[in-house]
Amino acid sequence: MKKTLIILPLILLFQTCNASVFDDILDWLRPLLWTANETETAKPIEVPAELTFELVDMNGNVHTQNSAKGKYLIINFWATWCPPCLKEIPAFVEFYNNHSDTVEILGLNYEGMDFESVNDFKERFSVNYPIILYAGNNEAEYSKFGDLVGMPTTLVYNPNGELLHTFIGEIGIEELAQFIPTNF
Repeated sequence: MKKTLIILPLILLFQTCNASVFDDILDWLRPLLWTANETETAKPIEVPAELTFELVDMNGNVHTQNSAKGKYLIINFWATWCPPCLKEIPAFVEFYNNHSDTVEILGLNYEGMDFESVNDFKERFSVNYPIILYAGNNEAEYSKFGDLVGMPTTLVYNPNGELLHTFIGEIGIEELAQFIPTNF
């Protein structure tokens, strides 16, 4: 934990670098941040026992715990300025293409971007799952998923609304498949 507190300002300093430079920096820092006894995942602080939320996506559709009932639910907190977020979006798009009948993905944009900017971004990356903006009533709803300790953060819930796992940092299909059966 102390190593993270020392290294975090360095990461924040370099967050404005382009993705390849940022990835090189992360590759260099990763051995300093995580030892064999630590993992790259953590649970959010004070996650509620019962999942309840009401989020409105960019198209005006309302998403609640009931609209995801019977499906695995992936909540992905991301931002347009976050290089690891940008790298994982194609994996979410592919995963949703292949499993939207049994999986719901909600992309929670965690920045104060305007609708047009996020919509342009969504189109550029061919995002096929609902995107929720951090605006209006959605802002208060974000806190229902616990405190974020890093970006991106991805929460995976089972069809009963129980939290299975929290990922902090970039993930791919392989990590999702560890908790979501992809052959059902």
